[in-house]
Amino acid sequence: MKERVIIGDACVAEGAVWLCQSEPRFAQAMKGLPPLPLRLKPDGFAELLSAIVSQQVSVASANAIWGRLQAAGMTDPANVATASDDALRDLGLSRQKARYAHALAAAGIDYEGLRGLPATQVIKELTAVQGIGAWTAEIYAMFSLGRADVFAPGDLALQETAKLIFDLPERPKEKELRAMAEDWSPWRSVAARIMWAYYKQHKQREGIR
Repeated sequence: MKERVIIGDACVAEGAVWLCQSEPRFAQAMKGLPPLPLRLKPDGFAELLSAIVSQQVSVASANAIWGRLQAAGMTDPANVATASDDALRDLGLSRQKARYAHALAAAGIDYEGLRGLPATQVIKELTAVQGIGAWTAEIYAMFSLGRADVFAPGDLALQETAKLIFDLPERPKEKELRAMAEDWSPWRSVAARIMWAYYKQHKQREGIR
């Protein structure tokens, strides 16, 4: 596996310099932004289960459910595999998410092995599991595996930020944004960090008005 892996702030800074040199609109967007966050997370079963828990619920609700799962030892795939749907629902998971949790526990993913696979293969393997979509798999590749050249074009914040930074008439669809992001290779995950930071700042400014 020859893909670049982000391991520290220096990697993010290197990618940002490259992007600003190759795309002036990124340089303009970076003006006034704080240092880009590293955003690296652990990898493994618990991280993907946490992503499933967080789907379509508020941050507060996700945190509360996750706390109950942790307290019950349900961050271990063996424990989830043997838990009943009712037990998982008692901890706060919906019926659908309980099915997803069981599917993830039964998938037998080789998490250490994922570290050595190309990002495209990582995403393919993860999205084969019920309950894990492209966005979740891409975010996992970006932040749990530190891949430098992964993007999440289905992310609504990235779509909205592309509209703002590139002065587009409307928010690009996933397919269009995926094509746009090809020009930002080999630092697409740093481009995403710039765009999320810009989006956050833009929303803060909107709130002041």
